[in-house]
Amino acid sequence: MSSIKDVANLAGVAVGTVSRVINNTGAVKPATRDKVKAAIEALNYVPNEVARNFKMQKSNMIALLLPSIWHPFFSELAYYIEDELDREGFKLILCNSGGKPEKELYYFDMLEQNKVAGIVGITYNDIENSVKTDIPMISIDRHFNNKITCITSDNFEGGRMALRELVKAGSKKPAFLGSVPSDYSETMLRKEGFVQEAKALGVPVVVYEEPDPIKDDDQYYSNFLTQHKDIDGVFAITDMTAAKYIERAKLAGIRVPEDVKVIGYDGIQDHSFFHPLLSTIRQPVEEMARTAVRLLLKKVDGETLDGEIYRISVKYREGETT
Repeated sequence: MSSIKDVANLAGVAVGTVSRVINNTGAVKPATRDKVKAAIEALNYVPNEVARNFKMQKSNMIALLLPSIWHPFFSELAYYIEDELDREGFKLILCNSGGKPEKELYYFDMLEQNKVAGIVGITYNDIENSVKTDIPMISIDRHFNNKITCITSDNFEGGRMALRELVKAGSKKPAFLGSVPSDYSETMLRKEGFVQEAKALGVPVVVYEEPDPIKDDDQYYSNFLTQHKDIDGVFAITDMTAAKYIERAKLAGIRVPEDVKVIGYDGIQDHSFFHPLLSTIRQPVEEMARTAVRLLLKKVDGETLDGEIYRISVKYREGETT
């Protein structure tokens, strides 16, 4: 079965031009319109009526683009976003990209064609120049440009908080354990806050990073444990990173928290079934999700938002690893 992309390729035009011809919207030159109609006839293309209906009336669909549905933070975020949308009479389309830039661009193109009312998106890939702003969008943890508002936790203060809590717990030489994304993300401020607070307090720190995504987990943690045997505190960029470190440290005969104090970031462990219960900087996931939806719906209604980046306060949640 032919697609709208096939029609666009045969006619030598953009997908958006084919869409305008099909829906009889926007300005299209007569000669171009004829080429598109000829391509439609040649391919026996049947337009997607659902997509056409989206374009011809106000949509009640909001898309959520996630890099993973398996990660507990993203799952919790999706839960509260869907719940807030349901309260407002909107429905959710979930797009799981697997963190692949080509898949993210495919979804953006699909959503552009189907004219969803708005998008909440999380991406850590360098796709800014390919993301259009025709549809209202809210970004989580990533500031694209002036037209795309960003919702994030106060990552910088979270890093400062983690350093203070490690020192309070008795750490003399703490380390930051993380990874460097291919493009700038607000999550990078976790390290910056940690390092700056250490300087302010006169505490020596180690920063250990590799490019994100980590290619070999075993080698990553093995190198860290081998190179930095004298550290007595770890602030991990995420709870998952902290949990993996604790697992590797145990195999190396390192006790947590007796030998090394550990603090994560996210707060995804919310049940006593987890052991040891991780000390962490808890992100206000529900507040972030509901704020993202409320701001997005304001943009859908044509309102201008007051700020470009909305940072929401975090809290330290003490567990059994400090």
